Amino acid sequence: MRRRGYDTVKRVLDIAFAVLIGILLFPVMIAIAIAIKVEDGARVFFQQERVGRGGRRFEIAKFRTLADAPAHDPADYLISSSDPRITRVGAFLRRWSLDELPQLWNVLRGEMSIVGPRPTLRYQVDQYDEFQRRRLEVLPGVTGWAQIKGRNELTWPERIELDVWYVDHRSFRLDLVILAATVKQLFRPSSIYNDAQGDWGEHEAN
Repeated sequence: MRRRGYDTVKRVLDIAFAVLIGILLFPVMIAIAIAIKVEDGARVFFQQERVGRGGRRFEIAKFRTLADAPAHDPADYLISSSDPRITRVGAFLRRWSLDELPQLWNVLRGEMSIVGPRPTLRYQVDQYDEFQRRRLEVLPGVTGWAQIKGRNELTWPERIELDVWYVDHRSFRLDLVILAATVKQLFRPSSIYNDAQGDWGEHEAN
């Protein structure tokens, strides 16, 4: 019952937060869309199938950051910071995580939360063991516990373990800690990539 109340209130807060941030950053998102279009004339958005709570599939939205990419591609592979397909605008968006802003729409649709484990791909979920599948007990998030604890510097098993820890300990206080740490992390000069492992992000093939 306590968890049910938390989930209900969190959903209301997710909607309020997504609407507020969407309104405040709407001019920024328009500027990003124009910059992407001006740079190479290709489409602005990228969509990809991900797996959410309970194994539900949905389309995640991002601003396109790679050159000559299709609007939708269900595949995924490792992307390093030296990938030549990353556009100049794309590099800037990835540096500040601005490519994730369209996921506010996923939050409004009830497919994601502001805070939770990052949504992964079907082939990754198919490899989960019973413990790892527990990360699917909550809505995936725009940011999460694993992101503030090392992001792509962590191994995949380490990230899943942190996600499951969040599932077991989630609370409003923990969500606020994650949000505050996320804002702080955005202004750190370190790369979002781990070139030894790559970035499990979008696959925008030529």
